Amino acid sequence: MLAAPVLSALNQIPDMAGLEIYGIGGPLMQAQGFRSDWPMETLSVRGYVEALKQLPAILKIRKALVHSLLTSNRPDIFLGIDAPDFNLGVEMQLREAGIPTLHFVSPSIWAWRAGRIKKIARAVDRMLCIFPFEAEIYERAGIAATYVGHPLASDIPLQPDTTGAREKISQLLHLDLDKLDGTVVAVLPGSRASEIELIAPVFFETMAVLANKLKGQALHFLIPVATARLRAPLETLKSQLQNQDPDIQIHLIDGQADLVLEAADVVLIASGTATLQAALWKKPMVISYKVPWLTGQIMKRQGYLPYVGLPNILCGEFVVPELLQNEATPDALAKAIMVWLDHPAKVTQLQSRFAQMHETLRRPTGLLVAQAVAQEIKFKQTKATSI
Repeated sequence: MLAAPVLSALNQIPDMAGLEIYGIGGPLMQAQGFRSDWPMETLSVRGYVEALKQLPAILKIRKALVHSLLTSNRPDIFLGIDAPDFNLGVEMQLREAGIPTLHFVSPSIWAWRAGRIKKIARAVDRMLCIFPFEAEIYERAGIAATYVGHPLASDIPLQPDTTGAREKISQLLHLDLDKLDGTVVAVLPGSRASEIELIAPVFFETMAVLANKLKGQALHFLIPVATARLRAPLETLKSQLQNQDPDIQIHLIDGQADLVLEAADVVLIASGTATLQAALWKKPMVISYKVPWLTGQIMKRQGYLPYVGLPNILCGEFVVPELLQNEATPDALAKAIMVWLDHPAKVTQLQSRFAQMHETLRRPTGLLVAQAVAQEIKFKQTKATSI
């Protein structure tokens, strides 16, 4: 999702026509002419404990990638997309071999693992930052950096159309429009199997508490299903809850996270990029997360910001509540949701704050990243010609 707009913009730059672009990427990148030599899914893990299970496969891919890029497939430039634990090691070896390296999406050095900036200085020629305050951090450390904006801010309109989104969802679910009236709660328990296993049961119990608190009122829970393999466990949780309360209205929708967020009055959400999506849709939310105990202890000791949710990080204060680990109980989560539903003036104030954030993050991100790549290639070509 991050790289595909960059590749599309590169294809529109006249001097860049005919580029061969390859490495590791997904279907959106491949639709732009990208050649993926290894499966991206192998790298899609989060957390220390979870990554350990995939570590042999990940290390094997990284070793093969570096060998390929230093021998038979030596590139003019390497663009690392996020995934710092994987990419920084690749970039360091390539840069030592004289291959320019750009990295798009800064690691969260401002939140935790600040010492990693020394490794970044050895690995990256230029950091392409998605948040405005990051470039200054890198410049102070002597690392070239460019603020390119956040791609989600351009994809999401400045003004949500909640009524229109509900109409579209009613059509998707084959419902009469009036059946989606009342209070709509978007529930996003994550896009990974481990997240569904750890946080989804708590979210479903929270829905039961909310349904009891709002008994007799029109209430709908919308859950976007990130991938097909996550539908089965979510269907199981849904059936269990509806066996306890047959009247509860829970709708599972394949994909369509943005549409669900646009339609919602309030959001219960797992920490991650989706919290920024919810903020850009100007929605009040309650952020929660659970990880295995050992992962939680390691991350707790590495972190130094008091918050984990991107809306709070960007605002520099707790504008939305975060209930993590043992604090993430159904009663506590339901109580936090009810605060938003009971205080519309507080919601209006939050929406104004999120609108300001949206304007700051809104840039032609794909084009700016593509231009940085093109400039680096041209600089390399000019340097080679002068020598």
